[in-house]
Amino acid sequence: MTDSHRELFERYVYAGAITRNPDAIADLFTEDGIFEAPLVSPGGPLPSRLAGREAIRAGIGAFQQDAPGPVDPARSGYVLHETADPGVFIAEIDAVSGGVEMSLVQIFRIRDGQIAHLRDYFRA
Repeated sequence: MTDSHRELFERYVYAGAITRNPDAIADLFTEDGIFEAPLVSPGGPLPSRLAGREAIRAGIGAFQQDAPGPVDPARSGYVLHETADPGVFIAEIDAVSGGVEMSLVQIFRIRDGQIAHLRDYFRA
């Protein structure tokens, strides 16, 4: 795993799961970045696709208002995996948030040090 992938992922986790800062999350994405959550139920708390920084900022911010709470780092963990494509890495995450346990997989596509496309496989 490259240091830049690990660093970007850790900034993403800090912005989203720890500080719950939708502005900081959006700033990690390219201007035309895409956040997808294919397993989210239609009409659920988060749209299944957010395109562009402003949509990501608004969508993540609205989702965080109803989410269980910040992630408990002491009870959570992750493993990062390299792929054959140097611009893609995968994160396996087991997290505890507000007492709720969840496991998820995220696929990151990176462009110029920012997230161009993130697929987040979890159920909201």
